[in-house]
Amino acid sequence: MKEQKSSGKILIIDDNEDLLKAAKIYLKRHFAQVDIETNPGLIPILMVNEQYDVIMLDMNFTKDVSSGQEGFYWLDRILEIDSSAVVVLITAYGDVNTAVKAIKEGATDFVLKPWENEKLLATLHSALKLRESKLQISQLKSQQQQFFQDLDSKFKDIIGQSPSMIKVFDTIERVAGTDANVLILGENGTGKELIARAIHRNSKRHRAPFVGVDLGAITSTLFESELFGHKKGAFTDAKDDRTGRFEQANSGTLFFDEIGNLPMALQSKLLAALQNREITRVGANKPIPVDIRLISATNMSIHQMIHESTFRQDLLYRINTIEITLPPLRDRQEDIPILANHFVDIYSKKYQKEIRKLGEGLIKRMQKYHWPGNIRELQHSIERAVIMTSHSVLQQEDLFVQKQSAPEKQEDLVSLEHLNIEDVEKILIRKALQKHNGHITRAAEELGLTRSSLYRRLERYGL
Repeated sequence: MKEQKSSGKILIIDDNEDLLKAAKIYLKRHFAQVDIETNPGLIPILMVNEQYDVIMLDMNFTKDVSSGQEGFYWLDRILEIDSSAVVVLITAYGDVNTAVKAIKEGATDFVLKPWENEKLLATLHSALKLRESKLQISQLKSQQQQFFQDLDSKFKDIIGQSPSMIKVFDTIERVAGTDANVLILGENGTGKELIARAIHRNSKRHRAPFVGVDLGAITSTLFESELFGHKKGAFTDAKDDRTGRFEQANSGTLFFDEIGNLPMALQSKLLAALQNREITRVGANKPIPVDIRLISATNMSIHQMIHESTFRQDLLYRINTIEITLPPLRDRQEDIPILANHFVDIYSKKYQKEIRKLGEGLIKRMQKYHWPGNIRELQHSIERAVIMTSHSVLQQEDLFVQKQSAPEKQEDLVSLEHLNIEDVEKILIRKALQKHNGHITRAAEELGLTRSSLYRRLERYGL
């Protein structure tokens, strides 16, 4: 019965051409790819162009006939390039001390030449299994943080019973079991990431990672490194190989938040990765296939951006097989008491307060209020109220204190009294966002802020 060929890729480096040719003839019957090279100086280039499962490295080259020091030098270089590389050293001058030193310095195994073919084959098969284990461990480590972030998410459940939210629930149920790309639209604070996580948890990919990326917070210079990863030495600060977000999300869900803020120059790079379903790390030449389910979100009028030529139409077609529009909190008044009680329960336990319920007057006031920051603003307001109240029932004065929350009607700087700097800044930010239809970059430019500074203020004020 013919032995099944392994899928392993082997690289052999030795200055003896006859040995290399003989080894290749024998090993190519057992492995998918066997490359040979006499010049160790080409090792870095070979490793960038191909991901080898096992590297067989001669201990002694023409510069250093018998000490093995040249072999140790190239062993260190290989492990610098790929810390998970599996290296089997070969030499005609081996002894116990050399073998022990080689393994201490990172070699997997040690063989003497001339070798017996059967023993060599057994050594390589063992090394190949070790390589598979190393790659699995590396992948698990890179995904572990994402798993824990998903498990530790404070508010997994989406709360609401209004007709608009029931429609959203129905869409999630219909879409989750498919691999269709989803675009979630809605104002800041409406819970777009919660919807994305709900789709993931109810999908066939729920055991794989959910990886979130805030595209609005990634600079143009780091875009490819963050999303596609990089090889060690690809640029000044690339001190180690790095797995990008696409690879971290492999077999799972990749969530692009604030996709409307992605500059046109970067949209084409993202589109190419989505179309080809593969990425190439910065500093590498070999593309890596990826299998992800894409969910995107934005608070911007993305269809209007198509008309303004600030968002690519072909990219929109790629990301919005299904669209889900989340209603603002002001349009789902019946959900406000439910959400408020939910947050009261959470923060009462957190801050060890005995708060039984919300006062009727407070509920009516909340339902009349505009909530420009939506659920996020409600959540922060309830947390502050729970901390500050001395009552067992939350009252209007606990939540709406000295105009710290926005007025129910549109603000007018002239009409407001007792303003402080924060009040004025919040009003200006809201007006700038309204003027530019939620476009963060344009609002920041008008306010004389950087995008990151504006994001920090939005988070601080719950906008």
